[in-house]
Amino acid sequence: MTEPSLHPVSTARAYDSVAVLYAELFSDWLGSLPLDRALIAAFADSVLAAGGRTVADLGCGPGYVTAHLRDLGLDAFGVDLSPVMIGLAREAHPDLRFDVGSMDALHDVADGELDGILSWYSVIHTPPRDLPVYFDEFRRTMAPGGHLLLGFFESGGGPLDAFDHKVTTAYRWPIDGLAALAVSAGFTETARMLREPGPDERFRRGHLLMTRNGGRADADEFPAPGPS
Repeated sequence: MTEPSLHPVSTARAYDSVAVLYAELFSDWLGSLPLDRALIAAFADSVLAAGGRTVADLGCGPGYVTAHLRDLGLDAFGVDLSPVMIGLAREAHPDLRFDVGSMDALHDVADGELDGILSWYSVIHTPPRDLPVYFDEFRRTMAPGGHLLLGFFESGGGPLDAFDHKVTTAYRWPIDGLAALAVSAGFTETARMLREPGPDERFRRGHLLMTRNGGRADADEFPAPGPS
């Protein structure tokens, strides 16, 4: 029997301890990152263009990006491991829903309920061996044709690499490797962006926009009606 991973517990405790400072430091970080902001807008536009609205911001922290998604026209809610982060998010954005929970076990989300998932630097602390379980849960909760946007630290063309993140151990992924993992879980890559680190950043940033398989692309599995 496989032992359950302890990383959600340790990660939650680590972020609880820095939540207030984190919320103060990153209350408006998107304002200085036009490329990141544009990619999140493209994610929102993709969801809306497909007729969807309901999205989950997984690893939402103090809720700044969840509110940004709401402002882009989506019905967004946030989930985070850290109870302190969720408390700050509820205080700052009382009109939005925020839940304490783990991305690998979204018990309050039904199969196919979501039109999109934003995972913005929220899988970075997940041990690589555990990540397939997270992608499986993303697929379970997302409707066919739904959109997934991943933000992560990219390994700069090198192999998967653990590093000393300021909060707790994190991982830098080669973008091809992370894309392949998502594809194996039932997603198709739509777009990718690599961004070099800014003045206050250490590592290159990777971004993947994916679509959950099982949508319109699978329509050709059914024969078109012929003449009667």
